[in-house]
Amino acid sequence: MSVSIHFLPDGVTVDAEVGEPLLAVADRAGVSIPTGCLMGSCHACEVELEGQTDPICACISAVPPGQQTLVINLYVDPTW
Repeated sequence: MSVSIHFLPDGVTVDAEVGEPLLAVADRAGVSIPTGCLMGSCHACEVELEGQTDPICACISAVPPGQQTLVINLYVDPTW
């Protein structure tokens, strides 16, 4: 199943498959998500999914099932 992923604040939209790693989707869309450990420990890759209250680590997350569209809000953290 294809999901339309919209990255904010860049305003870039790309189609992705359920289960596809978020970092891979962002890379394919030309969107940069900072990374550190690539294991979810450092939280450098935290993003917000629209409709969720807690941020997720993009390095260990994939496109979730059950949605036709997904809005991902990228943080801008000058320390990374």
